[in-house]
Amino acid sequence: MKQTRLYDRHVELGGRMVPFADYELPVQYTAGPNAEHRSVRTAAGVFDIDHMGQFALSGEDALAYLQYVQVADVTTLAEWEARYSLLCYEDGTIVDDIFIYRLPDKWLIVVNAANREKDFTWLQSFTHGYRVELTDISDETYMLAVQGPKAAAILDRMSAANLSAAPPRSAMEAEVGGVDMLLGRTGYTGEDGFELYLPPDKAVSFWDSLLAEGARDGLLPCGLAARDSLRFEACMSLYGHEIDAKTNPYEARLGWVVALQKPSFLGRNALLKVKLEGTERFLVGFEMIEKAVPREDHGIIGLEGQVVGHVTTGMKSPTLDKFVGLGYLPRGMTRIGSEIHVLIRGRPRRARICKRPFYRARR
Repeated sequence: MKQTRLYDRHVELGGRMVPFADYELPVQYTAGPNAEHRSVRTAAGVFDIDHMGQFALSGEDALAYLQYVQVADVTTLAEWEARYSLLCYEDGTIVDDIFIYRLPDKWLIVVNAANREKDFTWLQSFTHGYRVELTDISDETYMLAVQGPKAAAILDRMSAANLSAAPPRSAMEAEVGGVDMLLGRTGYTGEDGFELYLPPDKAVSFWDSLLAEGARDGLLPCGLAARDSLRFEACMSLYGHEIDAKTNPYEARLGWVVALQKPSFLGRNALLKVKLEGTERFLVGFEMIEKAVPREDHGIIGLEGQVVGHVTTGMKSPTLDKFVGLGYLPRGMTRIGSEIHVLIRGRPRRARICKRPFYRARR
């Protein structure tokens, strides 16, 4: 099991370490996941996300190659801009969801930790015929996420750069806390914030400086549990839950990512067919009418008592103080306000389909 360079700091801060994507990472600290969650919604939190995969792409054909292997149109992406996208198999199902940064000298592709090796091998298999160089630089950079409404102000105090002026989904290079780094105004919490890419040997000193600077604003170190509850409230998909190799973008409500106007890309023919013919199921959000906690893989029951869908993620929302969930249902059963039943501990429990996302930050 791997350890990030911040392992000792996590333990010192009371982090409860658990295995995740071949790493030992903190699921929570002494404040607890609900306090960590609230700190990101109201102030700021910092996450060690160095387990994420990062690939560098360069070469004369980098743009053409990238247009082919993922579904978004990145020809419209200017330098220092970032975009969410998907890698899809030829049958239109999802390899992974990714973030792409267009930098002056290369493209940066950020992938999910559990899919790092799979994604790199898959992407590498399509480089033949393209003048490109694809490199896994995950071990050469250190990733942190600073998220929350006060994140920009905290980082601004640590830098001469005007980070607050950066548009959403933009990237920049700056010195922050005496460390040269790449910053993206991106995140996975539904809040404003930044994802940081810095030299690994600066990770510990920068972490210490950030916690000291952010203390007066209520910044807390945050673990995996808070990261999951935050992304869940914002209805951001998690690979292995809302999306996987059996899911296509349209049923996952991610059709907005797919640029069918591109003449050729992996999965285009299958995705065009799904777009034209429709899909048999859709991802929905629901809130429990009865007091019960919906969990992953709990069945969702139809009118005749049969299981017709399943829960992908469910929990008590720390922000809303309600039991809510995400799950898949047949397309004829997805109307907002419709009542459904979730099979919890062998008993059908009443729930109601509701709007997504459950939480949207005020900008």
